[in-house]
Amino acid sequence: MTNDDGLSGSPDTAPGTDPGTAPGTTPLTGHIQRLIQRVRAFDVRRPLVWDGLLTTSWVLFAVLDVTSGGWRTVALDPDVSGTLVLLMSVAFSTPLLWRRTHPLTVLALMAPVSLVNAWSGAVIQAAFLQEIVVFNVALRLPGRALAWAGALVAAPLVAGAVHRPHSWDPLIVPHFWAFALSALLGIVLRTRKEHTAALVDRAHRLELERDQQARLAAAAERTRIAREMHDIIGHNLSVITGLADGGAYAAAKSPQRAAQALEAIGTTSRQALTELRRLLGVLRDHPAAADRTPQPTLDDMAELLTGVRTAGLPVRLRVHGTPPSAPPTAGRQLTVYRVVQEALTNTLKHGGTAPSPTAEVTLTYRATELEAVITDTGNAGRKGPEGGGQGITGMRERASLYDGTLEAGPLPDSAPTTGWQVRLRLPLEDTPS
Repeated sequence: MTNDDGLSGSPDTAPGTDPGTAPGTTPLTGHIQRLIQRVRAFDVRRPLVWDGLLTTSWVLFAVLDVTSGGWRTVALDPDVSGTLVLLMSVAFSTPLLWRRTHPLTVLALMAPVSLVNAWSGAVIQAAFLQEIVVFNVALRLPGRALAWAGALVAAPLVAGAVHRPHSWDPLIVPHFWAFALSALLGIVLRTRKEHTAALVDRAHRLELERDQQARLAAAAERTRIAREMHDIIGHNLSVITGLADGGAYAAAKSPQRAAQALEAIGTTSRQALTELRRLLGVLRDHPAAADRTPQPTLDDMAELLTGVRTAGLPVRLRVHGTPPSAPPTAGRQLTVYRVVQEALTNTLKHGGTAPSPTAEVTLTYRATELEAVITDTGNAGRKGPEGGGQGITGMRERASLYDGTLEAGPLPDSAPTTGWQVRLRLPLEDTPS
């Protein structure tokens, strides 16, 4: 059960702060807030304790008003039986025990007592306890219930005023203002509680969205790492395989060339390990200590092609157009580098050996885009881009990150030779959203 007298409700502070103290409060205010929060928490755990204390207090005040004779100072008829006044005082105060759970029922029980009070002319002060119930109606029930509460309070008073024509002011006016203030206070506190609940709900939803964004970012990072590892490991292992095959073939005829192949294998392996360490270093417990060496750029293209040639694939680089004064962004340069790397790796893997394939990389700079075309004369019948694996899919994902397009497939029938072609078109600037 929640406390609907304004002593309990949703916390007013933001998540992550002291639940008893709002930010920016003075020590005294903070102490009061913490005290109120403790009272609220206790009332939520044991609501009957607070209800019993409040009801007992009002019963005692009502009885004291009767025994001291104070009720006669405002009574319209001081000669009303003291026993009747005592019974009415108890009848007005005792039902407060259920004011929070059944406020309209409590008002309905008080209405006959209020009629007797107004009709007899006793006009005891305990009648104003109805306004505590009105406050609870405004705090927790719909507006229609507040209208019914007004009718239950006003009807006995109007009947008493009709019975005593000269008692309109002492009967109607004080209760009218008390009803208005009680209803207004209940509405204000209800609005405040609903606003606080809405803020807490919004904070919870933002936390959920933050967690979802973190999970999505983690998934995207795993995908990126998988793509980078595929490119690094796939390319370097293909180069190492080519060098090993060439070294084994040359060992029988030219031990010197076999030694050169072994040396190239060692160099390529070390390069692959260095790249993997740089990539996986950010996954350690202390990312600040990770290697922050920049990723490959277009300036590293010559080194890439040298390694491919060492592995046994003749490759030529052509550059058309004038590079822009401001170089492409690092992400775009890495995309071009990885696409060229993946395409040449596929040639090493699937290009065949008879006749020995060759490859050509053409970079074309235009006003608004950079185009990279990688062609080879390898086996045109090898598996197409939809045949599975991460290679072609990864290249397309890289291109799509920068609104680029990628096409991969056999050379057209009109080409002078058979082979394979990968064409990447990458805008030099981001598309306005």
